[in-house]
Amino acid sequence: MNDLEARGAVILGGPLEGTPDVLLVMRADSADEAVQHLQDDPWTALNLLVVEKVMPWAVRLGTLPGTREPR
Repeated sequence: MNDLEARGAVILGGPLEGTPDVLLVMRADSADEAVQHLQDDPWTALNLLVVEKVMPWAVRLGTLPGTREPR
C-alpha cells in the first residue's frame, strides 16, 4: 500500500469509522486499472485487502495533490 501511495496510485486512504471497511481514493484511467493496482499489492495476496466496490468519482470542489484546478 505504501508503494501504491508513493507511485501516486493511492491518493488518500483510511478506515470508515465504525466499520471494518477502508476507503481508498485512487488515481487511475479506469476502474479496471484501479483494480489491477490493488491486485498487484501484497495486501491482496495476504487477504488483507478485498475489493468490494470500485466507483468513479469526479472532484468538483478543491483539488487533489498533483492535479490542476478544476475548470
